[in-house]
Amino acid sequence: MTDAAPKPDPLSPDPAQQDVTDVDIVVIGLGPGGEAAAGQLAEAGLNVVGVEAGLVGGECPYWGCIPSKMMIRAANALAEVDRVAGLAGSASASPDWAPVAERIRSQATDNWNDQVAVDRFVGKGGTFVRGYGTITGPGQVDVNGDRYRARKGVIVATGTLAAVPPIPGLDGTPYWTNHEIVQTETLPESLIVLGGGAIGSELAQVMSRFGVDVTVVEGLDQLLPQNEPEAGQVLAEVFEAEGIAVHTGQFAEKVSYENNQFSVHLPDGTVVSAEKLLVAAGRKTFLKELGVEAVGIDPETRFLQPDGNQRVQDSLWAVGDIAGDGLFTHLAIRQADVAAADILAQPIEPLNLDALSAVTFTDPEVGAVGATEKAAREAGINVAVAFKPVAHTARGWLHSHGNEGFIKLVVDADNQLLVGATSVGPAGGEVLGILSLAVHAKIPIPTLKSMIFAYPTFHKGVEDALNELG
Repeated sequence: MTDAAPKPDPLSPDPAQQDVTDVDIVVIGLGPGGEAAAGQLAEAGLNVVGVEAGLVGGECPYWGCIPSKMMIRAANALAEVDRVAGLAGSASASPDWAPVAERIRSQATDNWNDQVAVDRFVGKGGTFVRGYGTITGPGQVDVNGDRYRARKGVIVATGTLAAVPPIPGLDGTPYWTNHEIVQTETLPESLIVLGGGAIGSELAQVMSRFGVDVTVVEGLDQLLPQNEPEAGQVLAEVFEAEGIAVHTGQFAEKVSYENNQFSVHLPDGTVVSAEKLLVAAGRKTFLKELGVEAVGIDPETRFLQPDGNQRVQDSLWAVGDIAGDGLFTHLAIRQADVAAADILAQPIEPLNLDALSAVTFTDPEVGAVGATEKAAREAGINVAVAFKPVAHTARGWLHSHGNEGFIKLVVDADNQLLVGATSVGPAGGEVLGILSLAVHAKIPIPTLKSMIFAYPTFHKGVEDALNELG
């Protein structure tokens, strides 16, 4: 009796495969992070295969950041017309979705055609493959029946899709996700939004300003539950003033759909009904389908867990949503820089996730960086807090109508450093810039206080908040 057969070499050709191609790098997923990493590596002279089943560029240019901000820009213009009455006489506008839908198709998405993006990647020297990539072993990816063996390894950048909660009655109904609402050419008379996070809140306000009767249902206790509670409170007050109904602390118990009408049943007995239902209840990953079990990773895990170089294990990197550090385009592109530098053995400044910033583009905008007050206290930091309403700053008072918001500073009192901040207001995302720099560069509070802030600007409110520290 002979000894057991030796284990097969995972990098050896599989005779069952139609073709085996040796390359340097395979990038699975060409969203913002994957496209950036693949492009950098191809330009550096590596033989790079980029695999994408959907559209090159991912969610951001086609259904996320870009078209949604076009929608928001249009909706905010309507809101400004409404504010004329309190500032400069009278004005009126008739909402019309048609130019918004046309702009999305012609200027943002090219009618959801990614040929320009594909050509951009190929022009850098990459090889593009349309299809779903499956990891079948270390450095090994199968696509469309072909096998690619990557000498240096694989970058996973598969992103996320809208998560659909298992609410009884929801499955099988014609609900919307962010895809359908961005692609719509006609607006409903009424809309229920399941989820009061960034995506749900942004789109709810857009729809309302275009004349749709909107109800938001959020299971947690506030809108924007990842942000400071004061941010959720301000936004809820703005929504109420604009006629948007908000139900927080209410997870939907049941959904029904009859006669072209959705009904959502809430735990307190309330039933809300509307023509359309938008599911904006978070995002999901799909590592099991990716085949990560073939390289020893639990297929039921939600995110990969890379190190400071975005390396998950030898010959495997992760960038973007799938890395689990945040679902943001700007983070994905920065992670791509780090992964590419690691593969090319080039030096690069490491990520500083303690200074990760993000903006929700509601009106008012909600910008946040670093730790919330609660997170800082839970981390054992001796916290000092400063809070300044925008309306109590010079620019906020001058701005008047539409000046809701505040600047909140979370300070490490022992080390006199800013560890987190929130900027809510008409220019909340722009004011966040100086706050992000302060957290990232660890600028001491006395140094920040010594700055000369231009007057009267929204960012001068930072100085006003600093003065609240004493």
